[in-house]
Amino acid sequence: MFWRGVWGYLPANIVQGLVGFGAIVVFTRLLSAEDFGRYAIAFSVMTLAHVATFSWLEASMARFWAVERGPTLADHFLTLYRTAAVMSAAVLPVVALLLWITPIGPGLKLAIAAGLAGIPIRCLAKLAQERFRAAGEVRKSATMDIAISLGGFAVGVGCALNGLGAASPLIGLAVAPLLTLPFVLPGELRQARGGALYRARLSSYARYGYPIAAGLGLSLIMASTDRFLLEIFMGPAAVGAYHAGYSLASRTLDVLFIWLGAAGTPALIMAWERAGRDDFLKAAREQASTFILIGFPAAVGVALVARPLADFMIGQDLRAAAASVTPWIALSALLSGCTAYYLSQSFVLGKRTDRLLLTLCIPAGANVVLNVILVPGMGVMGAAIATTTSFAIGVAASIAMGRRIVAMPVPWETLGRCGVASAVMAACVWPLPAWGGLAELMLKACVGAGVYAAVALTLNAAGVRDLAQRIIGERIARRLTA
Repeated sequence: MFWRGVWGYLPANIVQGLVGFGAIVVFTRLLSAEDFGRYAIAFSVMTLAHVATFSWLEASMARFWAVERGPTLADHFLTLYRTAAVMSAAVLPVVALLLWITPIGPGLKLAIAAGLAGIPIRCLAKLAQERFRAAGEVRKSATMDIAISLGGFAVGVGCALNGLGAASPLIGLAVAPLLTLPFVLPGELRQARGGALYRARLSSYARYGYPIAAGLGLSLIMASTDRFLLEIFMGPAAVGAYHAGYSLASRTLDVLFIWLGAAGTPALIMAWERAGRDDFLKAAREQASTFILIGFPAAVGVALVARPLADFMIGQDLRAAAASVTPWIALSALLSGCTAYYLSQSFVLGKRTDRLLLTLCIPAGANVVLNVILVPGMGVMGAAIATTTSFAIGVAASIAMGRRIVAMPVPWETLGRCGVASAVMAACVWPLPAWGGLAELMLKACVGAGVYAAVALTLNAAGVRDLAQRIIGERIARRLTA
């Protein structure tokens, strides 16, 4: 199930990556530094609000689908969708009132309003996607991802060209999932026919999902505190520069981890629920090795090409500050991805999401303290150092507390071999000429990828040589048979 999902979700994640980088290229040029900073603040507010209201429902769809059977499946769907409708009706008026009375500028207020208005729409789309992923319906989930990514980008660019400023990307994030709902929502709602909403079921979903939502909120605090403090101490232009660098580095790693996590999380749940312990450990070790094989060199590579990548991707007003924080954010994205998509699965599998919440409190608290200390004196660099340090603390906390519930295996041998391959890659890329811009970026990226692939194959890191030989052997055998 894992590898079927990995290959099935690959096209969607390629599109997401291209759209993510395209958004950086386009919006850092179409929007002023101040508007890009306002967009970053509004995006953080929107994400925090979504997590606080609807994420627990999305998490429950993903986790409990695998254990539902027969008639109770309709109860499962009815409970989630009816609760989402009730919460939308209750939350939106309150949010609108709070935003109306908040004393902020009209540009920021419009951006926040656009983001908040799209939250219930994105929740309905996310519920459908989580069901597709849990059921192994890779094509449906991937197609929906592609449609939302491309549609949101196109609408956002159109709004920016028409002068809607900081709200433009957020309008796209609301309109695109709305356009997909007529194609997926009727089929999902049909599965709720004949179902019943039981308080005990809703209570169990809340006990499971709310700690996850709170944990996501703490993770977002770790990723957003720096922006709010930069806004306070240095203004929206500094927020825009930091967000550009943060997006440039984290987007690369996020695409990889979201891709692997979309296939990995359902596979782990199925192995835990329906297979033996040995099969589960094998599946977990395979996933961890794949994360390291791909994520480790990606983080090192982004750090090595930070300057030419910023020259090529980011508008001139923002690129210098953005390039300076990119290596730090690349490391923090690697640590964050390993924690969120692998180490934290201990708490999901053991249904001890209360412990997950406790675990995330530690790095979140450290992040706030470090940002308060470092941002006033060091600006964007202080924010980057604080974020990276807090995610490192989060990795240690997840390992220490998660092993008491479900011990997730750590493939130390794979980590060592991938570390050696990445070090050789860095040694070969570092002395290459610094031409700047696209030429330097392409040279270093091609050399780095080639060197890492050669060393990883030689060392058989994560069994990649064995996998390549098996795939080649299978293709030869099919051709001979034909």
